Amino acid sequence: MALPIDLWLIHPQLEMCDAFRSRFDGLPNVTVLQSRFEDLPPHDCFVTAANAFGIMNAGIDAAVIRFHGSDLMTRVQHRILDQFLGEQPIGTSFIEPTGNAQYPFIAHSPTMRVPGSIAGTDKVYCATWASLIAVYRYIVKFPDSIRSVVFPAMGAGFGGVPYTEVARQMAAAYRHYLSPPHRMNWDMVAARQKSIHYDGNRQVSR
Repeated sequence: MALPIDLWLIHPQLEMCDAFRSRFDGLPNVTVLQSRFEDLPPHDCFVTAANAFGIMNAGIDAAVIRFHGSDLMTRVQHRILDQFLGEQPIGTSFIEPTGNAQYPFIAHSPTMRVPGSIAGTDKVYCATWASLIAVYRYIVKFPDSIRSVVFPAMGAGFGGVPYTEVARQMAAAYRHYLSPPHRMNWDMVAARQKSIHYDGNRQVSR
């Protein structure tokens, strides 16, 4: 059973925020904020749409490091070296404390190995799903540690994924988080696969 979280979706552009509102319509505990990372109010966990090597010197990752300090990037890279032998796979995520009580955690969640287009793939879904699972597992281990989880538009920057597709894949991941299956069978797998890779009856990702 999924544990409740408050999901914040942020982006500075109105077009992306409108896509979030459209695709997440009807889903519970979702707040869309037209905001930069630097302007966010206190929250529990910020998800970094990262690369596989923890080099956080561009895009929103750079803003995170400017805010929290370079030691955070060093700790992230050491965990990648220790836990993933130097390259964190897409579809994994881990929670790292920041040392700031008002913004206590980040989730390091690669959307790409190195900066480049991920348009036409399911990597936005994979990174979002991994982030939600990492948060879930952390809350199970440390109850009441995380409630508010902030997501940027995963893959919308260097990844080049269109805003509507970013929002569609992220919403699919959140729906799956909210309604996990009770048994494993091919009907469930087929329905989940279609929800990830199709927009209506049109295949939009590989």
